[in-house]
Amino acid sequence: MIETYSAQIGLFLLIALFAAFILERRPPVVVAVSGAAAMMLLGYLPSGQMLDVFANPAPVTIAAMFILSGALLRTGALEAVSGWVIRRTLRKPRLALGEIVGGTMLASAFMNNTPVVIVMIPIMRRLGRVLGIAATRLLIPVSYLAILGGTLTLIGTSTNLLVDGVAQERGLEPFGIFEITGVGLVGAAAGLAVIAVLGPLLLPDRGPRALDERRESDLYLSHLTLAEESSLVGRQLSDSGFARRGGLKFLAKVSGTGLERRNFDSGTLAAGDQFVVSASPEELASLAEAIDFHTGLTGVGGGVLTRRDRRPKDLRVVEAVVSSSHPVVGRRLAEIPMLSRLQIRVLGISRPRHLAGPTLADVRVRAGDRLLIAAAGDAAQQLQANVQLTNVTESSIRAFRREKAPLALATLAAVVVGAAVFGFPIEAMAIMGVATVLVTRCLEPDEAWTHLDGSTLVLIFGMLAFGAGLENAGTVELVVDWLQPLMATGSPLALLVLVYAVTSLLTETVTNNAVAVIMTPIAIGLAQAAGIDPRPLVVAVMFGASASFATPIGYQTNTLVYGAANYRFMDFVKIGVPMNLAVGAAVCIAIASLY
Repeated sequence: MIETYSAQIGLFLLIALFAAFILERRPPVVVAVSGAAAMMLLGYLPSGQMLDVFANPAPVTIAAMFILSGALLRTGALEAVSGWVIRRTLRKPRLALGEIVGGTMLASAFMNNTPVVIVMIPIMRRLGRVLGIAATRLLIPVSYLAILGGTLTLIGTSTNLLVDGVAQERGLEPFGIFEITGVGLVGAAAGLAVIAVLGPLLLPDRGPRALDERRESDLYLSHLTLAEESSLVGRQLSDSGFARRGGLKFLAKVSGTGLERRNFDSGTLAAGDQFVVSASPEELASLAEAIDFHTGLTGVGGGVLTRRDRRPKDLRVVEAVVSSSHPVVGRRLAEIPMLSRLQIRVLGISRPRHLAGPTLADVRVRAGDRLLIAAAGDAAQQLQANVQLTNVTESSIRAFRREKAPLALATLAAVVVGAAVFGFPIEAMAIMGVATVLVTRCLEPDEAWTHLDGSTLVLIFGMLAFGAGLENAGTVELVVDWLQPLMATGSPLALLVLVYAVTSLLTETVTNNAVAVIMTPIAIGLAQAAGIDPRPLVVAVMFGASASFATPIGYQTNTLVYGAANYRFMDFVKIGVPMNLAVGAAVCIAIASLY
């Protein structure tokens, strides 16, 4: 009985799977794994074939690209780019806007576009303040640019790699890294035109929420003292690399008469010069390890975290929040009791809504202030036992390994060139790239695994297994048979538009990787039944599964900016629907012309 109606049962499971994705009662990864389990339970997916799913090269390549993107973050390569953009923005704001458009798309073409958007969010907020433009008019375009950039190459988005892997399993030749670039450029041009013409009319002009303001002030006030052995002695601060770091801002120089806030960066530096700075937590950790400066306020331990060669093996960076019962509340931070008892260094202090001041030592402590502390030996444990501090946790913040940044960039470039120019398998090149960044310590193994998006990878494996079960159940063949009347009366272009439209529509409500796995075999089956080359339809699936503009849940980057500004669901619908229509039409015409 089950065998007789296996195709219909598979179709029922497919509809149920999509319904579960849309209702979001359970996380997508749970839905995907449950679907694979159902296929195994009904006998459509033998255990041996289930194991074959793990041999698919796409998830391995995607995981490797996650790690390579993590290496760029860990070495500060992306941070350096963001700092350069901010400096350009302050000097020539409108020219910088054009550079951001090109830079975002170019970066998204060669690395996972999610970390690109994460880096660009604070940059665009600052650009908005410089230009007097609301963040809501800038962040949706950033997400769209990242999506369009991701469609320019095979490795720009995990969806492209996944479609390529599924297509290879069904006998198609592997896609080249730049094979879809021509189509991507046409789609990108259409998308840019919509943003330029309709963006000013349809993007919301809405001020930030209080929550967004608090996110903007996630910086620490700190104190730097120039070390005697620093290479900066005798030079000007404005000529140093420290002055050009995006996450670090020199606020003032401490002198005998007070604080110098103007033109202090043009004088000659001398050992012992002191500066007030604001910095991101990652920058503070980097400064604390650098030999050029003594960072923060020192406790009884003296030189905790001031020299790499003296760094204690058990050193820990701890974050703590000052409770309302702490005796130092209302007093100067330099008078905090911990400094007189423990071997610690207070690297910085962060305060909600605004930066504390005027200097680190003279800050009048308030309840709720957040401290970043370097603690050696038992000091970290004593901090955690201090009832006058709350939320005392070991920080996951790590110093940038800037000396490794060129190596991380070169490794990513080698992966791209090896696959694009020399034709080496992208999965092999990506794995070799991961080995390179690990061996050279661009990032440590435990850090590498944190950059893996486990939910995404398990989701992919689950959907690959579910797709194999659909194939075995005969559901793909059933769907192709139902669509044959449309193919009989329609042209190949009409079939192409149909595949793209169905894929794009499903992607707006269901995770794009799941749609890609389901639609790829269907597109191949439709092409074979129509007697045409399946490759154009597979390309349509790639673009349809990535070009998700109309909802904040259709693509990860949309979700990121949705939570980063004062957006509403309909904001994406208003601008996203025209984007879907314009990009879809341009992509289908380009595919028909180029294939």
